[in-house]
Amino acid sequence: MGLEAAAEELRMMEAVHQRQEDERKRKSQQEEIVYHQWATFRVDNERYGVDVMRVKEVLRYSDITPVPGSDRSILGILNLRGNVVTVIDTRTLFHLSPAEPDDATRVIVVELNEHEVIGLVVDSVDEVINLPQNEVDRAPSAVNEESTRRFVQGVCYHNKVLIILLDLAKMLVSITPDTDD
Repeated sequence: MGLEAAAEELRMMEAVHQRQEDERKRKSQQEEIVYHQWATFRVDNERYGVDVMRVKEVLRYSDITPVPGSDRSILGILNLRGNVVTVIDTRTLFHLSPAEPDDATRVIVVELNEHEVIGLVVDSVDEVINLPQNEVDRAPSAVNEESTRRFVQGVCYHNKVLIILLDLAKMLVSITPDTDD
């Protein structure tokens, strides 16, 4: 084999090695992307999302028994197969104008912790979506603290629509009375 042929073979081997290295880098970058699933819904024409792993079920809006003396965000309670579920009005919690329930109104039953399940009244339920964690941005700081910002875990665009990702724990801490445990 001549010197030029050996040099050409070496260049070909380097090109193959470079392609293999590029492929390995591309695969490792793909593996690093972590996706989270979010159940999305609408309140006052805004789209929100909660961690789908917290959602137990979605119910049609039905009669809710008021609880005297409760926080104004709490609509009341409902009986779900023998379990009492506290129902929260997201419009009141987010300081939005009230709206009459209609055919699209739903109660999203979510698990706060091992012992507590709550219902969130929303205008409508959309879909479950997968969002890459690296595309979720922090909540904008331009919003005042009395709005939903204190409940926002992050924001993300999905199909050119802004989705506000909520932190259920922070939402519920705001209406839960302090106890001395």
